[in-house]
Amino acid sequence: MLKIAIPKGSLEEKTIELFKDADLSILRESRNYFGKVEDPRISQVRFLRPQEIPVYVSEGYFDLGISGYDCIVETEADVQILADLPFSRATSKPVKMVVAVPEDSNINKPEDIPDGSRVTTEFPNITRKYFEKIGKSVKVYYSHGATEAKVPDIMDVVVDLTETGETLRRNRLKIIDVILESTTKLFANKESLKDSSKRKAIEEIKTLLLGVIEARGRVLLSMNVHKDNLERVISVLPAMKNPTVNQLHESDYFEIVTVAEKANVNILLPMLKEMGAEDILEIPITKIIK
Repeated sequence: MLKIAIPKGSLEEKTIELFKDADLSILRESRNYFGKVEDPRISQVRFLRPQEIPVYVSEGYFDLGISGYDCIVETEADVQILADLPFSRATSKPVKMVVAVPEDSNINKPEDIPDGSRVTTEFPNITRKYFEKIGKSVKVYYSHGATEAKVPDIMDVVVDLTETGETLRRNRLKIIDVILESTTKLFANKESLKDSSKRKAIEEIKTLLLGVIEARGRVLLSMNVHKDNLERVISVLPAMKNPTVNQLHESDYFEIVTVAEKANVNILLPMLKEMGAEDILEIPITKIIK
C-alpha cells in the first residue's frame, strides 16, 4: 500500500534501526537501493539521497519520506510534516545552518559582508533567499562537498550545517549567524493523506515509530514496598503520570510500577532500596504508545 523513501548516508543506519525496533524490519541486500518490509501496509521501500526525498514525496512517487527539515526547505517541497524523528529522546539535537567567515576577518555580523562576496553552500536556494532578505548582493556557488575548505582562498563566506561548530573552528572559521535549525522529519504526500486507507496506514506507521523513540532511554521499574514505607518511596519515584500501586493479596505489601529514565537508574535504585523498596526489577521498554 505505502511506498516509503528512506535516506541514504548519515541517517541511513539510524533509520533502519528505528524501523527494526518498531517491528518493521527492512529486508535489504547489500548495496541495494530497494528494501522490503514484511507488513501489508508497506508495499515498497527505496533508499535515496535525503536531498531528493522531499521532492519525490511531494510529486507522489512516495507516500512517506524521512529527511532533514533543511532538505524540505531547500527544495520547497509541498509535503505534510507529520513528526520529528529525533531517533533518541535524550541525545538527538537539531543541527544548525550557519553563516561563517574566516576567524581573522573584520566581519562580525551578516551586515558586514561586502556586496559581491562569494558564498559557497550546499543549500543555494536557502542561501539566496537569506541574503536577499538582509539586502546583500552576493554570488552564491553550489558546493559538492568539503564546503568549509573552500574559504578563504576560493570563497569568502560559507553557509553550512553544523552540530557543534568544531569542523568550522578547525578550518579557522567563525559563525556570525544561524539561518535555521534542522531536525529529521517524517512527512507525507498530501494526496496520500486524502486517501482514507493510506491515511490510516500512515498514522499507524507513525505511531509505531514514535512509540520506539518515546521508549528509548527509559526503563520500567517494578518493586514491592511495605505499607509503612509506601509514601516515602513514592515521593522519590519518577512517573509519566503517576506510579501504579497495587496491594499484594492478603499482604501489607504493595507493588509499585513506574517508568524511569535509564540515565538516572544508577542513582535511583540504591535510593529506593534504602527507603524500603524490595524485589526491584528493571525491565527494558521497546515502545511507549501515548
